[in-house]
Amino acid sequence: MNAREKVLAGVVGGLVGVFVAGYALYALINKPLKEIDKRTAVLREKLEKVKAEKRGYFMAEDQVKAMTLRTFADTIDQASAKSGEMLTRTILSSGLQEMEFTRLPLGPRRLKGANEIGWSVQGEGPLASVVNLVFQLQESPWLHRIESLTVTAGDVPGAVRIRFRYLTLVMDPAPEVQRTELAVARSIDSNERRLLDSLVDRDILRPYIKRPPPPAPPPASGGSPSASPGGPAAPPGPESFRIVSLSEWQGQPEIHVRDMVNQKTARYKPGDSLAGGTVVMVDYRPLPMPGNSGLQSFSRVLLKIGTEFWAIERGKTLADKRRLVPSEFPAELATK
Repeated sequence: MNAREKVLAGVVGGLVGVFVAGYALYALINKPLKEIDKRTAVLREKLEKVKAEKRGYFMAEDQVKAMTLRTFADTIDQASAKSGEMLTRTILSSGLQEMEFTRLPLGPRRLKGANEIGWSVQGEGPLASVVNLVFQLQESPWLHRIESLTVTAGDVPGAVRIRFRYLTLVMDPAPEVQRTELAVARSIDSNERRLLDSLVDRDILRPYIKRPPPPAPPPASGGSPSASPGGPAAPPGPESFRIVSLSEWQGQPEIHVRDMVNQKTARYKPGDSLAGGTVVMVDYRPLPMPGNSGLQSFSRVLLKIGTEFWAIERGKTLADKRRLVPSEFPAELATK
C-alpha cells in the first residue's frame, strides 16, 4: 500500500469513526428526549382529564343547585310539612273538599345524594275538579313525580275517585342556595287546561245507572193503598252510609261517613259510636280486598261490638262490615 492509499484509508476510517461516534452521541441524547416527550404526553393527557372532570364537577354542582332551588326544604321534616301544606292548598284551589281526601306520608327512602319522601293521596270529587287537581300538580314548579295515578267512577254521576303518590326529593347533603318563591307557569284558567275540557264534557267515567222501574198502576177504585203517600219515609239503612275517607290529621285518625240519601258527610274519631259499635282505630295495613284477593285495600275502620272486633273497608258501606278473626288482628289490638 503506497502513501496515497494509506492517506485515503485513514480519511475513510476517520469518517467512519466520526459517523459512528455521532450516531452514538445522537442515540445517547435522543433517547432521554423521547422519554421526556412520552412523560410529557402522559402528563398532558392526565391534565386534560382532570380539567374535564373539573368542568363536569362544576356543571353537576350547578345542576344540583338548580334542582335544590325547586325542592321544598333542606330537611325531611320541613319538606314533609311544606309539601303537605301545598297539597292541601292545591286540593282546595281545585274546587274539592279537604274532608273528602286522605293524605298519608311516605318515606323517607334513602337514595344516592338525596332522600325521597312524599304522600299517598286518595279522595273523591267532581270530575272537573279532579282534572284541575291533576293539572295543577303536574304544572307545579316544585321538584316532584306523580306515580300510580288511578281514576275510577264515583257513586254519583260526574264524581270520580282518584288515588296517586306525590313524591319529592330532599338533597343530602343540600348545597347552600338562596331560595326564592317559585311561580306557577300555567294555572287552571290557562289555554292548556282548557284542552282537557273534553274529558269533563264527555264524562267518560260515569257509572252505569239502571233505568228506573215503571210507575206502579194506581189503586183500584175503592181499594185502600198499601201506604199513605203523605206518610213519613222510611229511615235510610246501613247500606246508605259509605266510608269515604280514613284520613289522619296531627296523628289523630278521622273517619268520614257519607250519607248517600241526604248527601251529607259526618266525621268520627276513635271512641265514637258507629254501626252499632264503638270506633277502635283505623288500620292502614295494605291487605287483600275481602271477596277479591286480586285487589288491595289500603285502610279500614275497626269497630268493637260487644266482645268482637269488626272491620269496614274504605269505600264500603256500613252494611258491609265483617267480623275479624284473631289472625287478622293488627298488633295494636293486643292492648285494646
